[in-house]
Amino acid sequence: MPENNIQMVDLKGQYIKIKEQVDAAIMNVIDTTSFIKGPEVKAFQEELQDYLGVRHVIPCGNGTDALQIALMALGLKPGDEVITADFTFAATVEVIGLMNLVPVFVDVDRDTFNINVEELKKAITPKTKAIIPVHLFGQCANMEVIMEIANKNNLFVIEDTAQAIGSDYTFSNGKTQKTGTIGNVGTTSFFPSKNLGCFGDGGALFTDDDELAKRLGAIVNHGMYKRYYHDEIGVNSRLDSIQAAVLRVKLPHLDEYCAARKSAAEYYNNAFADIEQLETPITDEKSTHVFHQYTLKIKDVDRAELIEFLKGKGIPAMIYYPVPLHQQKAYVRPEFKDENYPITMELCKSVISLPMHTEMDNNQLKYITESVKEFFNK
Repeated sequence: MPENNIQMVDLKGQYIKIKEQVDAAIMNVIDTTSFIKGPEVKAFQEELQDYLGVRHVIPCGNGTDALQIALMALGLKPGDEVITADFTFAATVEVIGLMNLVPVFVDVDRDTFNINVEELKKAITPKTKAIIPVHLFGQCANMEVIMEIANKNNLFVIEDTAQAIGSDYTFSNGKTQKTGTIGNVGTTSFFPSKNLGCFGDGGALFTDDDELAKRLGAIVNHGMYKRYYHDEIGVNSRLDSIQAAVLRVKLPHLDEYCAARKSAAEYYNNAFADIEQLETPITDEKSTHVFHQYTLKIKDVDRAELIEFLKGKGIPAMIYYPVPLHQQKAYVRPEFKDENYPITMELCKSVISLPMHTEMDNNQLKYITESVKEFFNK
């Protein structure tokens, strides 16, 4: 077994490599006492804009807030329908419910885990006002077709990029854009385990629309365009200066972090190529994959037994996600029938995610893959 404990995400190892810069950045904020809306936030905002190639980045408190603020700024009304994928984390649908909007779930693509565009087309009704595609596990949904559908039906598109910041999407004409910059507004999370993570909660919204950016910026700060003048119903959702300082140190490393994850994924893929009961992740030809998670599909094997076997070897494994959104108690509705989501139902029973982070070395990867092989060869 490797000397270092194997973790799903090794935040400590990543921190050690940039400790000097991170510590100095944090101490600078403390020394200046510019804790809220300080210069570090403004600088990070501008640097992320440059990285993404987008006109506006609006930092906020977390990724869930970012989704809610996007819905608020687009002017959706109670009863409006918002379409999203059935196979994802609950934050995406949570904000739809909080806004008294109507969630409409559609099935996903078996290969990419992202929203199925043919099912998306079928789900549109006169009440549909927006689509929230989730770029799951690190690669972009089929945004070219999604934007065509949205434009044809006069719908807003809010990209949930919490798991795929740094990924690139290539259109059929050869144009490339960063994930999260294609729809009307993109959102992301800087939760510590994300590919670009801070040391607490944090999030951001992206848009090229000047007027929308202005409204987003007001909503995140109590609905104020001018201090103490509240023109919008807003929220208190600001990225604090310490988190911005950490993110400024990490942002120049983002592509390096994504490359490290891709390298680890390639090691896994090669090691598992001959195991018939495992299906390795499939990368869409239009999208790069930044591997927020490394998620396998298994067949003809007891998943719980595999997880317990790996646990005995000191190897963590997770299930993202064990229950589809349409079956979650908070969102159950009579029209959400299991037979409408066959791929999601299959995935919830068959997916398993192995450790994936920027600090994985060949000793860890060899130990993990040999342990998995041992299970299938016993």
